[in-house]
Amino acid sequence: MNKIEIILNKCTGCGLCIKACPYGAITLVNSPHTIESGRTVKQLAVIDLSKCTYCGACVEPCRYKAISLQKEVILITEDLKEYKNVWVYAEQRRGEISPVVFELIAKAKELAEKLSCKVCSVLLGYNIRNLATELIYYGSDIVYVIDDPVLQEFLDEPYAEVFSWLIREEKPEIVLIGATNIGRSFASRVAAKICTGLTADCTGLDIEPHTRNLLQTRPAFGGNVMATILTARHRPQMATVRHKVFKPLKKDTSRNGEIIERKFDFSKVKIRTKFLEFIKDTTAKVNLSEADIIVSGGRGLGGPEGFKLLEELADLLGGAVGASRAAVDAGWIPYSHQVGQTGRTVAPKLYIACGISGQIQHLVGMSSSEIIVAINKDPEAPMMKIATYSIEGDLYEIVPELIKSLKEAKNIQQL
Repeated sequence: MNKIEIILNKCTGCGLCIKACPYGAITLVNSPHTIESGRTVKQLAVIDLSKCTYCGACVEPCRYKAISLQKEVILITEDLKEYKNVWVYAEQRRGEISPVVFELIAKAKELAEKLSCKVCSVLLGYNIRNLATELIYYGSDIVYVIDDPVLQEFLDEPYAEVFSWLIREEKPEIVLIGATNIGRSFASRVAAKICTGLTADCTGLDIEPHTRNLLQTRPAFGGNVMATILTARHRPQMATVRHKVFKPLKKDTSRNGEIIERKFDFSKVKIRTKFLEFIKDTTAKVNLSEADIIVSGGRGLGGPEGFKLLEELADLLGGAVGASRAAVDAGWIPYSHQVGQTGRTVAPKLYIACGISGQIQHLVGMSSSEIIVAINKDPEAPMMKIATYSIEGDLYEIVPELIKSLKEAKNIQQL
C-alpha cells in the first residue's frame, strides 16, 4: 500500500508543505518536539490521509526532508497478462467512419509497437462490412465486425452490451474510443460493465514500459494542470480521446489484415430507448472539426448580431464559424459551434479569434492551430499573447475592413 508520513525529528513546522499540497491535506498543529539539530520547535505538520492522494507534491518543497512517501509498486499479475492488443472503437454513423477513428488507429499503432502486440478495430453497425478494409488501410491489423439490424442506429444499451461482451471474450489490453457525442455516451457504460477505469478526454497517451500501464494524460482543475492517470490494477485500460489530438497515418491500400465477423444474441438485451429520427444540424455550413479555417467569436461581440459579421467573413474564406463558451452560454449561437474543453477540439490552418479573451478552457480546444490571428481591444488578453498575429482594436472596425479587402481581391480575380 502507499504510505506517507511526517518524520518527527526533522519537521520544523515551517509550513512549506501546506502551500505545496493541492488537496488541502496538510495542517500544522501545536506539538513541541526536538529535531535533529537539538532545537525545539513548537509546531508539527499533520497529514489528513482521507484527503491525501499520495501525489508527492509536498515531498520536494520540504527542505528538511521531513516527509517520507512510499508508493506501492504494482506488478502485472498472471491474470492481467492474459490481456493483449490495443483496440480502437471504429465509430460509424450511416456508413461513414468518424475521422477520429483514423487518428486513434495511428496512436494505437505507436502504442502497440511499444507493447509488441497488434492493433485491432471494432466495427459495429448494420451493412457495414465494406468499411472493414478501410480500417486496415489506415493501420489496423485485425478488424472485428458485428453486423446486425439491431445496430442500425446507435443506441447506448445494445452497443454497450455487445462491445463489453466482445471485450470479455477477447481481452484487449487497451481500448481507445473517440470523445465524440457517441463515444462519451457509451464508453462509461462499457467501463462499468467490465469493471475497469475510464479516463475521459485524453490529450496524450504513452506506455510505462516496465508495467505496461497506459499513461493517460488529460486537462484537470479546469485545464490549469495536466494530470496523468493510470489504470494499474485492471484491464483493459480505457480512454476516450478528443478529435484532432493525433494525426492519422496515410492511407495504404497495399496493407493486408484479418477481418473477423462475430455474432451476438440480442434477444436477452433490454433496450429501453427507441430511435425516432436523426435531425442534422443545418446551422453550420462547414464541419467545425474538419475546417481548415475557423472564424470564432466571444463575449467581445456584445450580442448575437456579431456572428452575422463573422459568418460573412467565414464564407469569404471558405471556413466555419466557431464560438467561445461565453457566447454559447449567452444563447448567441448553438452549442455545435463551441470550441474549447467543453466543446470541439480543432486544429485548423487558420484560426481567427474575434473578441475572445482566451481562457484556458478555450485555449485547450484550439491551441494546435497552425496560425492564430487575435482581434481584441485588450492587448493583455491571453489570446493576444499566444496569437501568431495580434490586432489591437475594435473588431467592428477591423472585421468589416477584412471583408472589404477580401471582396475586392475576389472581384479582381474574377476580372
